[in-house]
Amino acid sequence: MLQAQVQVQWLRWSLWTANTTASVLLMVFLGVVIAASGVVNLASPGMPWVETAQVVLGAVLVLAPWLGAYTGQTGAAWTSWIAGAVVVIASALALRPSTDAHQHAVPSR
Repeated sequence: MLQAQVQVQWLRWSLWTANTTASVLLMVFLGVVIAASGVVNLASPGMPWVETAQVVLGAVLVLAPWLGAYTGQTGAAWTSWIAGAVVVIASALALRPSTDAHQHAVPSR
């Protein structure tokens, strides 16, 4: 019973990734890079370039369905669009405080 349920859940998940190995790799790669930049950002606050990089990576994630040619895969495309928009908005909102923290930490000459 449990094995059948797992297979049904796997089938449901795999339907939106069927025949789109490149799209899955693109989404996973961008997700890992965004997560890694988030870890760097948490480890070293006050680095505005990391926030800017996250905005760019979020924008690339929004564009990924067109870049990876998987706009026809509705679930994957919407996942990229929503996650990318969240990354762009969150990083853009954090950019100003990060810049202010950097300016206070590094005195100008």
